[in-house]
Order: sequence, then structure tokens, then C-alpha cells
Amino acid sequence: MSDQTPADNKNANEGICGLLCRMWRSLWRPTARYAFGTVLIVGFVLGIVFWGGFNWSMEMTNNETFCVSCHEMEQNVYREYKRTVHYSNRTGVRATCPDCHVPKTWIHKIARKIKASNELYHHFLGTIDTREKYEGKRLQLAENVWRVMKETDSRECRNCHNFDFMDFTVQEKRTRERHEEAVDKGQTCIDCHKGIAHELPKGAFEAERKLNGG
Repeated sequence: MSDQTPADNKNANEGICGLLCRMWRSLWRPTARYAFGTVLIVGFVLGIVFWGGFNWSMEMTNNETFCVSCHEMEQNVYREYKRTVHYSNRTGVRATCPDCHVPKTWIHKIARKIKASNELYHHFLGTIDTREKYEGKRLQLAENVWRVMKETDSRECRNCHNFDFMDFTVQEKRTRERHEEAVDKGQTCIDCHKGIAHELPKGAFEAERKLNGG
């Protein structure tokens, strides 16, 4: 038999109910300490969700499929690119649009994405939505890319091609001589390799002399 009286049981039940009520009230009316902790937890979770969504959207817009979803790219530079060694070669190593035009490092990638918003603006504006309009802008567009590559020392090219890792002894004589000359003069990839993935625009050679200060 239990030694507890009905009064003891009543007090025990009231104690449990009181504890539960206090816990419930604390959830709805938290103290400043608990409120601060809740804000931190919620902020942390929202930060993870935002960061995951941000990176997901970055990757969704950083692939060849997205790049050629605009007909301006698919109808022009993409078709030219498909005829080059960067698209198909004996080793099967393909350099896609973002490999050449989007930096790998996070800071530079974000800067490039921000600048790309201007391209979306001109897409909706229809600036180069026909072959004729594109050809009329081709030299200007090419010069923009050449200038950036010159300023960054052909950073994206060097993700795959780097003088430090080239074995000049297995290169053809003309190629070896040009690369050795480039090293001596401090030249960068785009100085010599314009038009390797896309057709050279009319006036390209005059623009090249201008770019090189000639």
C-alpha cells in the first residue's frame, strides 16, 4: 500500500501541472536570454538556407546549358565553338563556356556574375537578337573579352594551360619558340590566341595592335 495521502497526490499533480504551465509560458514569453538564443538559432538556420540557395542558383547559372539557352549565344558563338579543339579533341577534355569566361575564385566569380546582369539587360532589350545585329557588335564584344583577359593575365586560360607546367621539349619547333618568346616578353595567352574558340571579327588585327599599344 502507498503511504501517500490524497492530499499528497493532489500536491504532486499540481506541481507537475505548474511545471508544464511554466514551460509552456516560457515558450511564448521567453526571457531576454532565451529570446537572444532563439534569434541566433533561427538566424543560423536561415543563413544556411540562404547560402545553400545562393550557391545552388550560382551553379545553375554556371554551366554550358544555361549559357546557350539564349538564342544569341546558341545561334552564334556556340556553333563556332563546336567546330574548335576546345569542344572536341583527341584527349576528350572539353573547355565549356564558364571554364573560359567565369573565374573559379569566389570573389572574382561574384564580380563576373554582377557584370553579367548587363548581358541579361541587353538580352531582353534585343541588342543582338539577330545575326546582323550580332555581327555589327562582334568586334566590340570581342574587344571587351580580350581586354579583360589581358587585365587578368588570361587567368581562366591558365586553369588548363600554364607556362610553368609546359614541357617545351615535346612541342613543335615553332610552338616552342613562340612560347619561349612569350615567357621572355611577359606576354599572356590572349596576346596570341585570339579567335581560337570563336571567329575573329572584321578589324580584329587593327584592334589587336590598339590593345597592345601599337
